Amino acid sequence: MPSLRFCPRQEPLDLFGGWNVQPNLPHTLSTPLTGTMGPPAAEPARLEERVSPYGAYGRSPEPPVLVIASGNAHKVAELTAMLDAVGLEVRRQPEGVEIEETGSTYLENARLKATAVAQLTGQWALADDSGLEVDALGGAPGLYSARYAATDQERIARLLRELGDRPYRSASFNSAMVLANPAGEAVLEAQGICRGEILLAPEGHGGGYDPLFWVREAGMTYAQMPAHLRFKLGSRGKAARALAPELKRLLRIGRGG
Repeated sequence: MPSLRFCPRQEPLDLFGGWNVQPNLPHTLSTPLTGTMGPPAAEPARLEERVSPYGAYGRSPEPPVLVIASGNAHKVAELTAMLDAVGLEVRRQPEGVEIEETGSTYLENARLKATAVAQLTGQWALADDSGLEVDALGGAPGLYSARYAATDQERIARLLRELGDRPYRSASFNSAMVLANPAGEAVLEAQGICRGEILLAPEGHGGGYDPLFWVREAGMTYAQMPAHLRFKLGSRGKAARALAPELKRLLRIGRGG
């Protein structure tokens, strides 16, 4: 398992909008989600001030903290590399935290994880839920991508076995991201999709299904794509770029003191 660290600075996320991609626009929740998290706040504007990373007495010299709501080291490292450019102190979720993914969509699962980790840590939390959908398999493995088998090697073997030698091998990586404030309320969400196809055998080295997923625009597999192409073409990169401007506003990044 790779250790968590900040990767070298990449191009700022707010410059990525110049690429010819069309990620889903972020959705800011005007009122907090209801349900097990309790009733919506009566004064959302005051709530935002109350949970400001700079507190009630002015700007802190320390960068705001953002906890990545994941125990997946591969995912945490990728998101950390993306978010380093927006001036955050990025942390992984506490050791031993396990959040049951009971949602019926990627967004629902991302909300569950973001709100739970925000409540647990008292910090802003960002959660991602992703999956591989293969058209010839009716969208499988989909929400169960990480649970398709016990290891990456076994997951790849099962996918190739079930797909067989079918000539129609189109697929997509799908990602949903949700930002929760320190009160445990989901306040921002976005989605990204990367289209590709499944190869007959893996190419390159990477986690998950990355070595099997061929991205035509890049001319290589997802595992072979450098960081800047993942930001430009990848499903997480598209979702992160869509979130970046509003995330900066909510965490008051880049404002004068």
